[in-house]
Amino acid sequence: MLMNMKVVSWSLGLFTSFTFLLCVLYGILVPQRLHGMSNFLESILPAFKWLTLPGFILGLAESFLYGAYIGIVFVPIYNFVNGKIGPRGV
Repeated sequence: MLMNMKVVSWSLGLFTSFTFLLCVLYGILVPQRLHGMSNFLESILPAFKWLTLPGFILGLAESFLYGAYIGIVFVPIYNFVNGKIGPRGV
């Protein structure tokens, strides 16, 4: 069975966006000394600044694009490999 690139890319984009939102919420609710969420997000998301509106919007967009990129790269690889060595007649 082939994977649909559009479905997988959108799903992963929404998943990574949701994960970003959870990380920001965690960073806001839990005291800074118990985590390094702001440092972590600033190190993995280019130009992201903790707790600024432009930074939040940029981080959300970057998170979505990272997930979509994974889907765009993964699906053709999966479909190729599945076509070459996947189960036959099942």
